[in-house]
Amino acid sequence: MQSRRQFIRSAAITTVGFVGLRSLLDHPLMAASPGRKAGYGPLHGDARGLFRVPRGFQYRIFSRKGEEMDDGLLVPGMHDGMGAFAGPGGVTLLVRNHELESAWTDRSPFGPDQARLARIAPHKLYDRGHGLAPNLGGTTTLVYDTKKQVLRRHFLSLAGTVRNCAGGPTPWGTWVTCEEVNAQPEPYAERPHGFNFEVKPTVEPGLMNPVPLKAMGRFRHEAIAVDPGSGVVYQTEDLGDGLLYRYIPHEPGKLARGGRLQALAFRDAAFNDTRNWALTRLPVGAPLPVHWIDLDDPESPNDDLRVRGAAAGAAVFARGEGAWTGKDGVYFAMTNGGRKQFGQIFRYVPGPHEGTNREAEQPGTLELFAEPNDSDLLRNGDNIAVAPWGDLIICEDTDALCRIVGVTPQGEFYVLAQSTRGSHELAGACFSPDGSTLFFNVQNPGYTVALTGPWGKRLHG
Repeated sequence: MQSRRQFIRSAAITTVGFVGLRSLLDHPLMAASPGRKAGYGPLHGDARGLFRVPRGFQYRIFSRKGEEMDDGLLVPGMHDGMGAFAGPGGVTLLVRNHELESAWTDRSPFGPDQARLARIAPHKLYDRGHGLAPNLGGTTTLVYDTKKQVLRRHFLSLAGTVRNCAGGPTPWGTWVTCEEVNAQPEPYAERPHGFNFEVKPTVEPGLMNPVPLKAMGRFRHEAIAVDPGSGVVYQTEDLGDGLLYRYIPHEPGKLARGGRLQALAFRDAAFNDTRNWALTRLPVGAPLPVHWIDLDDPESPNDDLRVRGAAAGAAVFARGEGAWTGKDGVYFAMTNGGRKQFGQIFRYVPGPHEGTNREAEQPGTLELFAEPNDSDLLRNGDNIAVAPWGDLIICEDTDALCRIVGVTPQGEFYVLAQSTRGSHELAGACFSPDGSTLFFNVQNPGYTVALTGPWGKRLHG
């Protein structure tokens, strides 16, 4: 059994999931000051006409929906959350989610007629849908050479799940992918859904054994982030009355061996509606002490975890989506929080005794880190990541022209990239371990982008 002390030591030595992270300064993210400039300068288009990026930056597109992969299957559609890991020889291993439902056969890895389904051993597919409507979600793994900026191979790595939306990297070098479903089953479903699954990045094609992490809860999962000091896992829920969950594994780093599920609540219950829709209850920039409420029956089929948690005093959030661990805390995006529902960013700072019976002595704190209420700064932030130099990187999900938005440690917002086509949701932002490349996805029509450029020349406001 791995002790908590051993886990903390190993997490500090490794982790490919957190390589290059720097501390964000302790400033709340407010509106950018007039006349100040940050970022990489104005955006410019190119002959392809897909994105506008700063001068000196280049983007490459690869792994498009429908292309044949190295395992003989097709690139699934609905590219979503993604993590980057260090591979042998300096390559980057990307594990990418696909937010697919069983009816979307035009985006299936098995082809529209499911003819390629026979290539998969039955035990490697989580839910075959009685052979009539197999679940089409899951993950693909991509081997990308950042030195030559070329894709070496790509293949299916998890199969038979549904609506794999976001997830997150772990300090022990795996990707946790999350099913964004709750009580409504897929047609012909054979097995329950609404769980997390763990995927190990590999260079060689191969499918993971699909093991649902049931103790982490059955709900409308979005993303996870891990505190490398304690091994505690934080989880978001994509609903307008969702909760912020915490999973304390019995053994740090061994998620499948069980644990305890809890929901966050403020010590002062007056702040428990964090959404600030009709009434601003939660101020920006004020770290507030929290406590955690135990939740029983985490596998409940009744879609009632959030209802029971709120009834017990848990705080509610406005569509919890992206999550990412920085050196100074864990960041969460709430997509339509705030007075104008343009989104909020929260930061949780774990206490020194996080997840133990001593944590009440020095509890963790949750801070509303940003609520711009200004669509020029941010529109519905979704997936988030932390750049190697400390900026927060936010993908937008909106019907307008979606952007990749950066926020400096001093609280200055800037636009790093912008789609030229409406309703093209951007997702899965993550940096290669060598810091040279920002990867992200365009969910529809479905492809991955590698953005390179003079990262060290960011303007300072």
